Amino acid sequence: MDDVTDVTELYLEFGDERLPPGQRETTAFPVLSKSGTPEFDPETWEFTVTGAVEEELALSWAEFRELPTVTQRQDFHCVTGWSKFDCEFTGVPFTELAERAGVRDDAVHVMFSALDDYTTDLPLEDCMREEVLLTWAYDGEELPADHGGPLRVVTPHKYAYKGAKWVDGIEFLTDPEPGYWERRGYSETADPWNEERYS
Repeated sequence: MDDVTDVTELYLEFGDERLPPGQRETTAFPVLSKSGTPEFDPETWEFTVTGAVEEELALSWAEFRELPTVTQRQDFHCVTGWSKFDCEFTGVPFTELAERAGVRDDAVHVMFSALDDYTTDLPLEDCMREEVLLTWAYDGEELPADHGGPLRVVTPHKYAYKGAKWVDGIEFLTDPEPGYWERRGYSETADPWNEERYS
């Protein structure tokens, strides 16, 4: 297992308390998604990096698992009002994929896509942080399917709807576009310490 990097103090950038306002701490890990758990076939699954990049990427599951990984201890904040502290996630840093694809200077925004047709968006600068991971393991075990396995995004500085479950693609955009929940009134910025739940 990789050495674990503790990033739980990132809250100091955003607020005075580790537990954001309006949140309650839980030791459980509730399951929430817009629909059921999609099917995953490791033989046909493909992860793509497209849009405003120098070189688009298409990686098989085996190729993705060969990428450099890190393990981080993070906090997880759900927009519905619960937070889980000290989650250990193992995965590929977003910055690793951005570097491999060569993000163009005119890229300003990122759209994540998933196997269940979910999408979510973030400004590029919010993605280019060491804590944004595409994770395939949780607390030393393969990420369970109902929690987004085989692969999900984690964004500990944002509410977790910004972290797509079952993620299979990143598109770099030259103009912002809203994702699934953002089109339905959820906040574009999703800052837990400012309680930016809805727009």
